[in-house]
Amino acid sequence: MIIIKIILLLVFAFIFYQDHKDREVYWFLFPCVGIFAGYLFLSETLAELFYTSITTNLVVISILILIVMLYSKLKLKTEMINTIGLGDLLMFFFLSFTFSTVSFMVILVSSLLFSLLLHLSLKKQSKHNTVPLAGYMGLFFSLSYLAFWSGIIDSLYSI
Repeated sequence: MIIIKIILLLVFAFIFYQDHKDREVYWFLFPCVGIFAGYLFLSETLAELFYTSITTNLVVISILILIVMLYSKLKLKTEMINTIGLGDLLMFFFLSFTFSTVSFMVILVSSLLFSLLLHLSLKKQSKHNTVPLAGYMGLFFSLSYLAFWSGIIDSLYSI
């Protein structure tokens, strides 16, 4: 189990580094997040709850992506791909395998707020004008896992 945790943290670190540095992330890292985080979630809960949570999380992510698509089309008058990157969409999709639905929504919203605050504080030092959302979310999720594994957070899976 410790090997899976280390690999997951390394995958999140690679996503953060690549997205922050070049705004490009190797695509295969996102399925790794889903596989390793999903395995950790499945090992902590019942299979029925696992599948129900993943299904609900995917519905939540689909609604979120639909809202972004409609906002970029109707309000910004641009294509969605100009608004949010493919890596960000893949990150959303594969993060849906991480936690039970309530925990997932709380951590997802927290990671988005964390990403906003981090980007606002670091944007003057960045050579890019885009937000490395997948990288910032990867950093937040790795910090969340570390806080849980070290005992700072009591539970990530049963909220």
